[in-house]
Amino acid sequence: MNGGMLMVQNPPATSSPPPSPSSPSFFTNYPLLSAFVAFAIAQFIKFFTAWYKEQRWDLKQLVGSGGMPSSHSATVTALAAAIGFQEGFGGTLFATALVLAAVVMYDATGVRLQAGRQAEVLNQIVYELPAEHPLAESRPLRELLGHTPPQVVAGGLLGIITAVVGHLIILACS
Repeated sequence: MNGGMLMVQNPPATSSPPPSPSSPSFFTNYPLLSAFVAFAIAQFIKFFTAWYKEQRWDLKQLVGSGGMPSSHSATVTALAAAIGFQEGFGGTLFATALVLAAVVMYDATGVRLQAGRQAEVLNQIVYELPAEHPLAESRPLRELLGHTPPQVVAGGLLGIITAVVGHLIILACS
């Protein structure tokens, strides 16, 4: 003790060996790759579904939220399914991923969908304001925030299919 205070020393720093070629990396992390691939496929599909619906190309669909299918749902279900295939469906890691997926999907159809609908109403109110009103020139709120249940289900199915295909590829290569 030093003046009534306990002095804590940090343990000596140890250097870890550099990763060997057989160490897990980003490119061999099946759950992470499944999640990224599912996200990319969903965003790519969204680009075309937006064109089909609106008859115009919108590059923002490649990175934006909302629309068909839900890339959030695709990402978290691919992650959960891939973890289940890799670590087992009875483990705590899969349980954690499954709960995360359920929360994200519930949020997409609940809070975020309702926030988007409120943004639509608020934008309409602002649009109808007289020109001299201080809010008349305010920037519109983003309306496409959440997902309808069919968009979430489609994203979830895409995520599961992505993880299954990845798992089959791994089995074929081993």
